[in-house]
Amino acid sequence: MPVLVASDLDRTLIYSPAALALTMPDARAPRLLCVEVHESRPLSFMTETAAALLTDLGDAAVFVPTTTRTRKQYLRINLPGPAPKYAICANGGHLMVDGVSDLDWHARVTARLADECAPLDEVREHLLANADPLWVRKHRVAEDLFAYLVVERELLPEEWVKELAVWAENRGWTVSLQGRKIYAVPKPLTKSAAMREVARRTGAELTLAAGDSLLDADLLLAADRGWRPGHGELADAAWTAPQIAALPERGVLAGERILREFLRATRNTTP
Repeated sequence: MPVLVASDLDRTLIYSPAALALTMPDARAPRLLCVEVHESRPLSFMTETAAALLTDLGDAAVFVPTTTRTRKQYLRINLPGPAPKYAICANGGHLMVDGVSDLDWHARVTARLADECAPLDEVREHLLANADPLWVRKHRVAEDLFAYLVVERELLPEEWVKELAVWAENRGWTVSLQGRKIYAVPKPLTKSAAMREVARRTGAELTLAAGDSLLDADLLLAADRGWRPGHGELADAAWTAPQIAALPERGVLAGERILREFLRATRNTTP
């Protein structure tokens, strides 16, 4: 049976220049491969070693990129290795099959959101009314599924995020702070549900996962084994679970370590 590897992308496998955490002397810094260009600017990177590991993993397992990015944002990433047949976008709102959204899956997700949590418009209006223009740079709605703010972190009041989380909790939504983005996401909109669907379709009996943020917690708990890097929301909260390995590596080298762990686990279960 195939092994399914569902991994978050940003700050897990790929890194912006600000998230690389190259703390070693310049002469010892790893060689980097650019995997995303946006508006003619290099945007995301992984080490060349990680790129080779991901290529090997794509040959050994069913690799499923799993991201909160919109479909458009995901499709501009150019990952090394075989093109993944499946990808999970919009935090599980879109299940991509050969680069195209599965419309039946999307319809099932949107029906569940309508039944189980407050509407997106209510959440968006709350964000617009309560976020201070002093520290908000952008208001965004992603795929008509969830909302997020782009903020200046150094000006963002910590208490505001906590108060937003309490408000959202009472309406069936969750809040996640990742870098310069504050996400408000419906609780039923999960990466784990989409991962289970891919496992069903592929017949995978072993599922592996990795992620760094609060929005990855359900994915990690749903997998047979999971890894989180030494940075991000989950690390800051010292979050863990019996099947989760908390890695010490931070930044782009954490992505390399995660891919090594994926490959080791895959090869140990493949005859």
